[in-house]
Amino acid sequence: MRRILVAGGLTIVALLLWAVLVGGNALGGWLRQPLAPRGDAPAFAAAASAKLDKESRGNAAFALVEHGRVVATHFQSIGAPVNGDSLFQVASLSKWVTAWGVMKLVEQGRLDLDAPVSRYLKRWALPASPYNSDVTVRRILSHTAGLTDGLGYGGFAPGQPIQTLEQSLTRAADRSPGADGAVIVGYEPGTDWRYSGGGYTLLQLLVEEVSGESFNDYMRTAVLIPLGMTQSTFVLDDATRPRVATFYAPDGAEATHFSFTALAAASLYTSVNDLVLFVQAQGSGPDGALPGRGVLRPETVLAMRAVEASRYGAPIWGLGQILYAPNPTGGLIVGHDGDNSPAINTTARVDPDTGNGIIVLETGTRLLATEIGGEWVFWNAGQVDVLTVLSEVTSSLTGLLIGWAVIIIVAAFVALRWRRRPATAP
Repeated sequence: MRRILVAGGLTIVALLLWAVLVGGNALGGWLRQPLAPRGDAPAFAAAASAKLDKESRGNAAFALVEHGRVVATHFQSIGAPVNGDSLFQVASLSKWVTAWGVMKLVEQGRLDLDAPVSRYLKRWALPASPYNSDVTVRRILSHTAGLTDGLGYGGFAPGQPIQTLEQSLTRAADRSPGADGAVIVGYEPGTDWRYSGGGYTLLQLLVEEVSGESFNDYMRTAVLIPLGMTQSTFVLDDATRPRVATFYAPDGAEATHFSFTALAAASLYTSVNDLVLFVQAQGSGPDGALPGRGVLRPETVLAMRAVEASRYGAPIWGLGQILYAPNPTGGLIVGHDGDNSPAINTTARVDPDTGNGIIVLETGTRLLATEIGGEWVFWNAGQVDVLTVLSEVTSSLTGLLIGWAVIIIVAAFVALRWRRRPATAP
């Protein structure tokens, strides 16, 4: 009996130690190695560029920013060359830029961040719900407004009728697989975090209602052009269309270029050169420029990265931006990723306290930009970012269960051997 108790105790200790090791690696990167030696920006840029050259099956644009200045760029394509001015459709990264347009209206006193959005809506109304009065701009920006649409937009192929904003809000015809697609308030706002592309389509309507302009016209005059992002647009025209990078599928074939009703959520076309300006505007400039660069006040930019939503005690979302990981000085690394079919993947991330950042725009390879963005966070801050943790949940759980199974099998074998061995005579 004593042997069995000892074996059981050792087994429990081994199970716990393995769980700590797997958890520590998943959350803290205990066994990870950075892509390059920390602090060596040229080495990181070279490693990231090599990864793009090896793994990208379409085209890619990359920029590394150190202390507010671009220190490296890299461009790759299997077809027509791309450069710093090539326009990429950046999917959900659009939401971060959209949030600046919304906060501009808040600064001007034309929107109340914490008032019911229904106060401003005339063209469309939220379906009846006991919680509608608690749906605010703040909660929509942070995906805590109780919306259950689950969107994800796939867009409309050339020649396919494009829904109006009102039709899309009622039920999006281009909803992603498995998404309900109807923008309704299904649970009490402020009690949970659920990603909602539909919330940003509602913000798009809100911007149009309050500004009296089309969404694209407002965003260009209020945010993009004042920041110097003169090439960027949510709607292509004859001048911008030729500069769009070719869309590729994962097999390397040219892919369909989809158009969107949900401009605010998914349809920003921008370049690495323009996004560098946006990333730089998140913090102070090396030439004394203030955060916000005159488009937003510094205190507004700071407020946007305050924690609005958490998961398991870890901050994950601010106002319109992902909170990826803590930085070494007690702040947060912020930004946004984009991901859409057939293979659009983008990321823009920045540590506003240091001015260090990264931009990767890619088509043709699913999640390559997000993976490199995660490598940058770990290289820059020594932290595993929230998207990397989520993407590796399955592999981490698999490793945990396999390790536990091996420990239990070994413990059972040892216990059996001990049981068969004669006890030592006193």
